Amino acid sequence: MSGLRQNIIEVRNKIDKYLIKTPVLRFDFIDSLCNSEVYFKCENFQHTGSFKYRAALNAIKSIPNDFKKRGVITHSSGNFAHALSRASHELNIPCFIIMPSDTPDFKKKSVLNYTNKIIECEPNLKAREQNTKTIMKEKNLFFLHPSNNMDVILGNSSCAFEFVEDYPNLDFIFSPIGGGGLIAGTSIAIDYFSKNCEVIGAEPLNVDDAYRSLISGKIETNKSTNTIADGLRTNLGSINFPIIQKNVKEIHLVSEEEIMNSLNIILNKLKLVVEPSSAVVLAALIKNKEKFKRKKIGLIMCGGNIDFNNLKF
Repeated sequence: MSGLRQNIIEVRNKIDKYLIKTPVLRFDFIDSLCNSEVYFKCENFQHTGSFKYRAALNAIKSIPNDFKKRGVITHSSGNFAHALSRASHELNIPCFIIMPSDTPDFKKKSVLNYTNKIIECEPNLKAREQNTKTIMKEKNLFFLHPSNNMDVILGNSSCAFEFVEDYPNLDFIFSPIGGGGLIAGTSIAIDYFSKNCEVIGAEPLNVDDAYRSLISGKIETNKSTNTIADGLRTNLGSINFPIIQKNVKEIHLVSEEEIMNSLNIILNKLKLVVEPSSAVVLAALIKNKEKFKRKKIGLIMCGGNIDFNNLKF
């Protein structure tokens, strides 16, 4: 048995009792629209409203024992901050969050439910990383990256593992791509536990670094992060990129208008509360429906943390 295959099984067993086994939903409207069988894996119903709880939980349970008293630290403006703060609270491990000063209040409040150790910084990656290094050194903390960490990736793999256990005949699973942790975890689970399924990436056209990275063979970056899919504004990392290179053959790009149209369908037609990052996978399927017609398609709804006050159609 492959060592990585065994790791995926062990991680699933380690974190399973803490998780919600999220539902898989079908909608006649979507099947008809896409001329295929479409299965929605609803991680918007996971603890903290996103798949990130799987990652945070496995990662924090895997840190060296010496750090379980001192604590962990990450930099995040959204779902990973929320997930790690809850996981650390549940396991009684101190948790420090470096958070950009322009983070929406509803996201800050979600984190403050579990830890008051939020350190605000200037809203740019350099400031986030520098503040993280400073506090980590001062307090001797363990750093957990939101996506470029193997324990994070293995935690994420539990989502697709669940998916294909219950629906083993899927032809494709569409995963959104931001930092690369979800699609990397999805792809290794599918590689070891599904015979015929392929993983398809979905990415906003405005932040197409993963698409360009697959073409160039090196990690590309974005000059702008101008997309409504705020969870997908980050870049791939040195740990997850090689996994994506090996296992993901296609990434489909979608425009902001296509993302918003799909979000509108999900919110108003399907009555599911998801964030724009989740809508990217449906947008990619609708855009390429002729290619995938009459196939069994899994869509990972990565999260449901949406600020309705700032949403405009």
